[in-house]
Amino acid sequence: MAKELKETKEGSKLNETHKKPSFFDRFLNGIEVAGNKLPDPAVLFFYLMCIVWVLSAVLAPIDFGLNHPLTGEPLTVKNQLSGPAFAQFLASMVNTFVTFAPLGIVLVAMLGVGVAEHSGWIDAGLKKLLGFTPKALLTPMLILIAIVSHTAADAGYVLVIPLGGVIFYAAGRHPLAGIAAAFAGVSGGFSANFIPSAIDPLIMSFTLEAAQILDPTIALNPLNNFYFTAASSLLIVSVGWFVTDRIVEPRLAGVEVDADEDALPVMEEVTPRESRAFWMGLAAMVAGVIGLIAWAIPETSALRGPDMLDPSVKTLASFNAPLMQAIVPLIFVFLLIPGLVYGFVSGRYKSSKDLIDNMTKSMQSMGYYIVMAFFCALFIDAFSKSNIGLLVALQGATFLQSLNLPGQVTIVGIIILSAAVNLLVGSASAKWALIAPIFVPMLMQVGLSPDLTQAAYRIGDSVSNILTPLMPYFPLVVVFCQRYVKNTGIGTLISMMVPYSIVFLFAWTAFLLIYWAIGIPLSFEASYEYMLPSQ
Repeated sequence: MAKELKETKEGSKLNETHKKPSFFDRFLNGIEVAGNKLPDPAVLFFYLMCIVWVLSAVLAPIDFGLNHPLTGEPLTVKNQLSGPAFAQFLASMVNTFVTFAPLGIVLVAMLGVGVAEHSGWIDAGLKKLLGFTPKALLTPMLILIAIVSHTAADAGYVLVIPLGGVIFYAAGRHPLAGIAAAFAGVSGGFSANFIPSAIDPLIMSFTLEAAQILDPTIALNPLNNFYFTAASSLLIVSVGWFVTDRIVEPRLAGVEVDADEDALPVMEEVTPRESRAFWMGLAAMVAGVIGLIAWAIPETSALRGPDMLDPSVKTLASFNAPLMQAIVPLIFVFLLIPGLVYGFVSGRYKSSKDLIDNMTKSMQSMGYYIVMAFFCALFIDAFSKSNIGLLVALQGATFLQSLNLPGQVTIVGIIILSAAVNLLVGSASAKWALIAPIFVPMLMQVGLSPDLTQAAYRIGDSVSNILTPLMPYFPLVVVFCQRYVKNTGIGTLISMMVPYSIVFLFAWTAFLLIYWAIGIPLSFEASYEYMLPSQ
């Protein structure tokens, strides 16, 4: 099979980029150097908190001639370095951290993800899905599985992407095309998924904290972009299929697979015992879902909450409904159940200690996130209490209103800006925590809802993931490619992924604008417009 891929060796433009870097390669290398000079996100949030403190002391005496949009009282910056403010900062530090909404969301969800992933249930499921897929549908199925893998946090990077190379190579296609397609689905389509995952309420929690800078009474649904992200999964599969088969793979025709065939990775088959364990785990999860549906259907169900427009009506979609508030615990339960069943039936688990070990292993990987969340919580708290966030939002909103731009143009600008920032700050949550306190209240002032602003951000955050070497898993994808083509480098991978990034950017942006123009809801109780309560 390797001989088939070696027949058209000459003329490989990708290999030439290593001999003489192009202008685009040098540009991206410059981004890599600049990005590497940025401090770690945790340290960055600490620096930003200090900057907020100093700015609050400098700006506190200034009269900006602005009124608070809700109270109508003069807006003043509150000095966070004053004795009472700093004393309150120290007294409330622990509470600020432990009540930081994203922290609990991530940790609870990851307990279930850890069991499903480390027990082997997710691994077995992905292999079975790819195993029966017809060759003609290999690309869309791989991208679809890559999208679904978001449900299991970062499992797609370490499992689906290398499997993409193995499967394409086994089918007589170029393995780098399989890796590129999987990478595009996992990372380029990061915000597309028709299955709720921990990332949805996590991103929403940052949006909510930012929106409450302007409107402390506002409430958002935990799945406030769910309809849009579900529909987006169809877009990403279709567009990714076209780019892979019509653009990327033809360009790889001249790239030689020069690795030793005996050393190439192979996809291990699911054993009969593992297969039985997988189906039993899936059956247990389906039984749990059926039980939840049966509980939710009756109009008197405890899972229902009052509708926003008619409180006398009980609905499942209200953000006040216990079902919506239990999204993260449900993700935990519905990943825990199949992982638990699979672990014991397959023999991976000998006792309950193995289950707890998997949960512990999952939590060990979250140590860095907890550190980052600590400084992020303190920064957002200082940004809010100082009123600097509100001041920036009002001044920015005044500027946007003076430009008199259509809302669609503003949203496109948010997408492009988010994509640009993404080249330097890889973490989706860290980046949104950084810019949401500015973007969300600013756009609320010009009538654009937090739900819509978040949808725009999630597009920008996704499409440029596959271009930045600063994304934590980018070097790992390069290593996956080197298993087949030894001289693969950062430039090689970027040149493969540029078509995906460009096409995803234009197609997904147009999709949001059309979706908005038609008026299809972004999700349960999610809106496109925002009006201040006083209005």
